[in-house]
Amino acid sequence: MLYGNINNEFFHTQLKLLPAPLASALRFLKDNDLNAHEPGKFDIELDGVKMILQVLDIETKTRAELLPEIHRKFIDVQFLASGGPENAAYYNDDGTNKVHEDLLTSPRDICFYENNPNIREGLIPLEVGTFAVYFPWDVHVPAIAVNDKPAKIRKIVIKVPLDKCLKA
Repeated sequence: MLYGNINNEFFHTQLKLLPAPLASALRFLKDNDLNAHEPGKFDIELDGVKMILQVLDIETKTRAELLPEIHRKFIDVQFLASGGPENAAYYNDDGTNKVHEDLLTSPRDICFYENNPNIREGLIPLEVGTFAVYFPWDVHVPAIAVNDKPAKIRKIVIKVPLDKCLKA
């Protein structure tokens, strides 16, 4: 998992360390006003790589209302464009999670796990401009209400194909 902010003074240095498709996705977030974009799901192409852009107007929920999720074909680049605050939980996928709903072979490429009270989750705060990058081994729970107080957010998700980021 990677975590940062597009307004960080080291943002452009960080991009140089990443595979080109991930850097393109993060650069797209910085260079475009996605608050002006219509909500929905869109096919986009960044530097020759086909990706999926999701512009979501949602409300954060309590942690108990949300299920952990994982993806296998895509890297999730999640970005808080407006609203909030928001928390996100994460932990390593160690293979011991009980599946709630498996849609990994569908175009959605998602598997929801049951909540497990024995899992030790990390928690990251997201404010406007903050991004979190979740790899296939990163279980994540986005859109958690801070202090259990729901907040409206504009969440941007760019799904970057994992296979386009792998080096030979």
